[in-house]
Amino acid sequence: MSETVVRPEPARAQEPTPSYTGVDTTSKAWWKAGIRWESALVVLLLLTLVVGSTGSENFFTGTTFFFAGLNIGEIAIMALPLLMIVLIGEIDLSVAAMLALSGAVMGVLWQAGTPFGVAVAAALLTGLVGGALNGYLVAYLGLPSIAVTIGSLTLFRGIAQIILPNPTTTPFPSEVATLGVLPIPGTQVPYSLAVFTVLAVATAAFVHATPSGRSLYAIGLQPEAAEFAGIRVTRVRFGLFVLSGLLCSLAGVLFALKNSSASYSAGFGLELTVVAVVLFGGVSIFGGRGTVLGVVLSVAIVAVLQQALTQQQVQAEVQNIVTGFLLLISVLVPNTPAVWRRLRDRVRTPPTRT
Repeated sequence: MSETVVRPEPARAQEPTPSYTGVDTTSKAWWKAGIRWESALVVLLLLTLVVGSTGSENFFTGTTFFFAGLNIGEIAIMALPLLMIVLIGEIDLSVAAMLALSGAVMGVLWQAGTPFGVAVAAALLTGLVGGALNGYLVAYLGLPSIAVTIGSLTLFRGIAQIILPNPTTTPFPSEVATLGVLPIPGTQVPYSLAVFTVLAVATAAFVHATPSGRSLYAIGLQPEAAEFAGIRVTRVRFGLFVLSGLLCSLAGVLFALKNSSASYSAGFGLELTVVAVVLFGGVSIFGGRGTVLGVVLSVAIVAVLQQALTQQQVQAEVQNIVTGFLLLISVLVPNTPAVWRRLRDRVRTPPTRT
């Protein structure tokens, strides 16, 4: 038998990849980077400054900057731990109630003759305990954070009302009372804003420059996958709620010093403003997306906007409407592509017949 020799076919020449002339990939990448949410916030901040300056001749002054920082300081401090909590797909609505409870603890102890340093330490310890309670219920018992923190919101403010039914009347020590109402010597920077700046730098370094911080995004996107990857999701959740309680109690101490008194009604309704600041900063309510820079820009916009409206003698009710509008915008705009895809899929998918 003759053996059949099979000769290999000659290799085909690889077809050249079509070149899309006229499309500049470099400019396209730049265009995509230019529409980031943070870039939009920078533009909005500049517009807010322009609107504020046109409404008042004394807008660009050190006094305006001081009062803008003074009004937003405690809100900004509480927004930092909430940023990390929302990144992992959770929420903490008890931030303002913890502010009131910690201030009440400090105030009642100070009225009873306790040394001021001990009263402050007790207030901070109160924040740790309250945060640990929220963290345990959410992380270890698996309860939904929105339900847990709504309950603790009422609990914390109710306890504050029991232990301090009337605002404190005993003035705080003069050497610390000025921390809440006077700027840092030689500047127009309030102490609360300085504290926020330090904490914001530390938070940015943690979230964006450490493996533990970057793991927050993994937890927010896929908590089960993060667990399989070796991330201790339960411990992270618990730790973030404890941190939130601690920083909110610090904000409560500064808030009491600013008002020269402590009250169970302190910060009533501020939790919505804190949530609005975080979400308006580009942090997704579904978790896994957001930056510290966006939250810092959001803080600046809200501070400037509130001060501009105040200088133009806009009523507080209207300012609340503006805050609610920002909250809606911050939820709708970043998630518009996802909503649009869902609506498109519903239109394209024919209804099933029974």
